[in-house]
Amino acid sequence: MIAALVLTASLNATIVIGSKMDVEGQVLGELFAQVIEAAGEASVERRFAMGSTAIVFSALDSGAIDLFPEYSGTLAHVVLKDPTASDFDDIKRRTEARGYLVGPALGFNNTYGLGLKRETARRLGVTRVSELVRHAGLRAGFSPEFFAGAFGWPAVQRQYGLTAEARSMDHVIAYTAMAEGEIDFTDVYTTDAVIAQQDLVVLEDDRHVFSRYEGLALAKADFATRFPKSWAALQVLAGQLTDEKMIELNGRAQLRREPVSIIARDVLVGFSLGVHQPVPPARPSNERRWWALTVEHLSLVGVSLLASLLVGLPLGILAARRRWLRQLVVGAAGVLQTVPAIALLCFLIPAFGVGRGAALAALFLYGLLPIVRGVVTGLESIDPALLEMATVLGLPPLRRLVRIELPLASVAILNGVQLSAVTGVGTATIAALIGAGGYGSLIITGLSLNDLSLVMAGAAPSAVMALAMSLGLDLVTRFVVPRGLRARQ
Repeated sequence: MIAALVLTASLNATIVIGSKMDVEGQVLGELFAQVIEAAGEASVERRFAMGSTAIVFSALDSGAIDLFPEYSGTLAHVVLKDPTASDFDDIKRRTEARGYLVGPALGFNNTYGLGLKRETARRLGVTRVSELVRHAGLRAGFSPEFFAGAFGWPAVQRQYGLTAEARSMDHVIAYTAMAEGEIDFTDVYTTDAVIAQQDLVVLEDDRHVFSRYEGLALAKADFATRFPKSWAALQVLAGQLTDEKMIELNGRAQLRREPVSIIARDVLVGFSLGVHQPVPPARPSNERRWWALTVEHLSLVGVSLLASLLVGLPLGILAARRRWLRQLVVGAAGVLQTVPAIALLCFLIPAFGVGRGAALAALFLYGLLPIVRGVVTGLESIDPALLEMATVLGLPPLRRLVRIELPLASVAILNGVQLSAVTGVGTATIAALIGAGGYGSLIITGLSLNDLSLVMAGAAPSAVMALAMSLGLDLVTRFVVPRGLRARQ
C-alpha cells in the first residue's frame, strides 16, 4: 500500500526546468526536459529564457525551479568565488558541498572570448588579445555579466592592460552594434553560431584569463533522492555534446529558427530513451498567440493596478491625515521606485516564486507611489474653508470624506491611477524574464534570436496598450469629474 502511494506521488510530481535567456540554455533545457519525460518518473514544466544568472540561481535556491543548464566556470565564480578553479571534478565536489547537485559534464566548453570582424582583425593585424594593447581608441561593447563580472572585462584589463572605451549592452545588441561599426569588438561565447555567420575572429586568449565553461546540469541537492530515475537518465548525456555539435544546435535555433523541441528530439533519437522522431507540433496561429499574450499582459497590469488602488487609496488618505505617516509612506514608495525592475524581481522570487506571483508583487509595488501621491496631493489641495463648512454642517468624518473630500480630490487621484497604469504596462514586459508571460515574451525571444521583428511585435502592442489605457482613463476623468472641477485643478 505504501509503495503504491509513493509510486502514485512520484508519477504525479512535476519537475520544473529553467534556463537563462540565451539560446544555448533553452536548447539544453529542452534536452533535459525530454530525457526526464522519457524516464517516465515525473512530468516536466519548462520555464525557459528567465533572464540572468542571478535570477535563475535565485529561482533554484527558492525552490521555484528544480534544475537548469549551467557551466563549470560560472560555478567557480558565482558559487565558489574562486576564479582559479578549473578542474571539473574539483568544482563539482566543492559545489555539492555548498548544497547543490552537479550533473555530468556534457562534453563541450563554451568559454568566453573576444571577437571582432575579420576585416577589422586583418586591418589591425591582431590574432591574440595581447596585441590589442597596441591600438588606442578601440571601442568595445560587452554583455552586462562580462562587463561587470570579475572574470570578464575587469580581468582582461588587469591581465592585458587594455584601455579600450567599453560599455555594457545586451549580448545580441552588441553583435548588431559591431556589424554596424559602432563598436570594434565584443565578448563572445565560443559555441555561438553567430561567430561563423558574421565571419568573426575570436582572438587567442594567450594569457589564459578565461576559465573553462563546461556545460552541465545544476539541480537542488535533494533532486537525485526525489527523482532517482530522472537523475540517472540525465547521465546518458555525459560527454555527448562536442563544441562543434553545440555550434550546430545553436545555429539551428538561432539562425534557422527551428523549435528547440525538434532540435532536442533529433539529438536524442539514437539514445534509446523512448524518444522518437517527432512530427512538428501544430503551432497556434499568430492571431491566437497575439490574443493570448494580450490577455496575459492585461491581466498582469489589471490585477496589480487593482491591488495598488485598493491599498494605495486608504494609505494615501491616512498619509494626508498624518504628516509623519505621509513622509514615511511617500518616502518608502519613492525608494521602491528607484529599485531596478530586474533587481526587484530577484528579491521577490524567494517569497512569491518564479512567474506571475513575483511579477504581480513587483507591479503592485511600482504602482503604489503614483496612486498614494495622487491621493495625498488631491486631499491637501482642498480649500480649508470647504472643510470648515462641512464641519459646521455636522457631517461625520466618513461622510465628509466620501461626499466632499474624495470628489474634490478625484482629478489628482485619477491622474495617479493613470500614471500607475501606463507605468505598469511598460514594466510588465520585463516580467517575462521570470516566465510571467505577456508581450515581454516576444521581446525576450526576439533579443535571444537577434530577430528585431519579434522585438517590435512585442514592443509595439505594449506601447499601443499604454496609450489606450491613458486615453481611456482620461475619458473616465472627463465623464466622472465635473468640468468646473477639472478646470479648477
